[in-house]
Amino acid sequence: MRAPKQEAGVMLIEALIGILIFSIGILALLGMQGAAIKNTADAKYRSEAALLATQIVGQMWVDMDELDNYKTTGGPVAFPPRDTWIAEVAKKLPGEIAPQIQVGPDAVLGLADREVRVQVQWRKPGDTDPLLIRQFVILNRINKGNGL
Repeated sequence: MRAPKQEAGVMLIEALIGILIFSIGILALLGMQGAAIKNTADAKYRSEAALLATQIVGQMWVDMDELDNYKTTGGPVAFPPRDTWIAEVAKKLPGEIAPQIQVGPDAVLGLADREVRVQVQWRKPGDTDPLLIRQFVILNRINKGNGL
């Protein structure tokens, strides 16, 4: 039995609309996958920065008598524990931004005695804007206990 002339091609239009809706859904899934991959990379760099910052603070706790040597500005030119850590930061984080370690007392920086601020910065690969810098900052006071 033949379809009436008025209904000719309706099935084709319905199929095309179905394909269009399906294609939009697939594109949305691909967009969500791309965003998930991007967020995973961001989380990786944040966790690396946190690990590196806490690692140097832990080293400073062990080496309390040498706190001033850990300064990245105003400290000694060469101090192996600090220099090794800076090389590790450069290896693990993109962007070639040198980390900063500041040790108090320093009224200009707002640091009390034996207070330490570690700032780790990075720029995501592919970022062309020089102002888009991510950072992790940790502030810690390293005091000697009663038994030391």
